Amino acid sequence: MVRFGNKDLAKYPFLKEAFSYITKYDFKLEDLDSKDYLHLIDKAAEKIENYLFFGRFEYQINYSKTHETIVQEEVIIFLISLLLIKSISIDVVTKKFALMESMRFEKYLISDLNTADRDDKTIKLILYKIFEDLFSTKILLEVDVYNFYKIRINDYLDHPIAFQEKEWNLINRTLHNGFVYLDGSEIVRLFRNELYLLIIDRIKKMSITRIPDTIMAISKSIKSRWEQIHHSINAPVSNAVTPPCIQHIYDQISKGENLPHPARLLLGTFLIYSNKTLEEMLELFKRLPDFDEKITRYQLEHLAGKRGNSKRYFVPSCEKIKLENLCYETRICQGISNPTQLIRKKSGI
Repeated sequence: MVRFGNKDLAKYPFLKEAFSYITKYDFKLEDLDSKDYLHLIDKAAEKIENYLFFGRFEYQINYSKTHETIVQEEVIIFLISLLLIKSISIDVVTKKFALMESMRFEKYLISDLNTADRDDKTIKLILYKIFEDLFSTKILLEVDVYNFYKIRINDYLDHPIAFQEKEWNLINRTLHNGFVYLDGSEIVRLFRNELYLLIIDRIKKMSITRIPDTIMAISKSIKSRWEQIHHSINAPVSNAVTPPCIQHIYDQISKGENLPHPARLLLGTFLIYSNKTLEEMLELFKRLPDFDEKITRYQLEHLAGKRGNSKRYFVPSCEKIKLENLCYETRICQGISNPTQLIRKKSGI
């Protein structure tokens, strides 16, 4: 049986082995009504507020206690976080939390992999254990090529991501002798995507007869704050002049979905073409789970030709949009080669 050091488990509280640290002490959700757990509830709430309202990763594991206590607290904080999100019960919030939390764990994994030597079996075992424990997938190290891993094709196809973004489709993967090959960075990104889906699934499937009063009070406060902020955001563009590909992106944003880079490029150039102000564009991008105002502001200014080489980027053609799997053509699109033509066509320009 693969066993980790306690510090490793503290960084990966979603693993079964980490959960055993609280189940062996017969921990129950009712225990969270005790004042002894208030500091952990506060820490989970602060983490969630930083995720939702500031898009920040400021969470720090407290390593000043005994190893066993560190693991127990991290598992309980993770559990409290799921309870809070379950209580808030807003899909967009659930997805944003899942993305931010999976990105936090991704950072731990990258750090562990980068600081390990190729022969460091412990770190490699963490990676293998995570995939087996969480995703029922066995990954193998490719011994003949440095920093490459392989997954059996049938196992790879069991993962939704293989059918989602274009880059993960089998046709764009390196295949050999029944295996899909992935480099170290791709394995980590696969981990993040799978963990994101798993966290959402765990939250949705939580069946709780009673949520502790303290957690319920905090979740109501966070929910109220979220609704106040997002209530004031206006609909970005009228449906009457919105190309179907752009409308699909709006629909994804309203559902709390994250957008791949080509979709962000399409949306950004389209909004710039539509003469939206920078602040109006930021209000829309603010709904993305991984929104970072500084980066988004820079990217939009770059697309508008106000940064770098002053080149203004035009809206991608329909052909390019189809290649990126972003086309949702309807009858209204007949005869156009760029979404902007649809605006002119409908506006009678």
